[in-house]
Amino acid sequence: MEPPVHPTALMDEKGAVAALAALAQEMRLRIFRALVGAGPAGTTPGELSSLLNVTGSTLSFHLKELTHAGLVTQEREGRHLFYRPAIDTMNGLLTYLTAHCCQGSAAQGCNLPSPATQCFSSGVTMNPKSYNVLFICTHNSARSIMAEALLNHVAPAHFKAFSAGSQPRGEVHPLALQTLERMSIQAEQARSKSWEEFAAPDAPAMDFVFTVCDNAAGEVCPVWPGQPMTAHWGVPDPSDMRGSEEIQAKAFWECAVTLKRRIDLMLALPLASLDKLALQREITDIGRR
Repeated sequence: MEPPVHPTALMDEKGAVAALAALAQEMRLRIFRALVGAGPAGTTPGELSSLLNVTGSTLSFHLKELTHAGLVTQEREGRHLFYRPAIDTMNGLLTYLTAHCCQGSAAQGCNLPSPATQCFSSGVTMNPKSYNVLFICTHNSARSIMAEALLNHVAPAHFKAFSAGSQPRGEVHPLALQTLERMSIQAEQARSKSWEEFAAPDAPAMDFVFTVCDNAAGEVCPVWPGQPMTAHWGVPDPSDMRGSEEIQAKAFWECAVTLKRRIDLMLALPLASLDKLALQREITDIGRR
């Protein structure tokens, strides 16, 4: 067996043949297209199996072939294995196939589409507008604070995140800040505040409002300016964890990873092209995963 072809933007003939051979099979082509649709967040084998109606053993065989060809990458996050499209390889293949088109001026002479990396830059599907997102929990001291910082960190060009609480504690949990620091995210300006700030007439109009704790989801929310779409992304409260400092830190880390995963899934959605009902289904489904 030949060694796998690693992702590269400068693909040679051998790499192109390996990639095309891997895609020259109906199920592998369907799998790769599904992964491209999932975007940088990727997806699990279980989700792929359900989506494509294929058995786990068959899926595993085809994912192995796609990975060997350098078209797919895999990464373990906690207990789950995520597969993602290797965009560099896909772009390398497109570049190889079109390098000599129109006497070497493919982009101008043939009006070819832009490289796929533009759609995956910073993990964000490119959209023409910027979206305001509000994360809510009861005390606005841990989960909603981390979600706000995470979204602002990964997608500052297209999203502006805020957080608030129905009964704000008035201070941010130290372990929330420590967890964000471990993720190389600065949040010194974070503050615990009431959701009433975002119901005022001069408050920024929200496009999305997500509750990240069960208590906030069950309370009567203010009327938000802008009629945002809402969904429940409940996560267990890490500050309820009892035990050693290590155990508590682990709870905060797992909470942050869960929130990051859901944010990545939202960023992979083609927000500009989904109608309101379809988008509502998608963001609701993200909270159930």
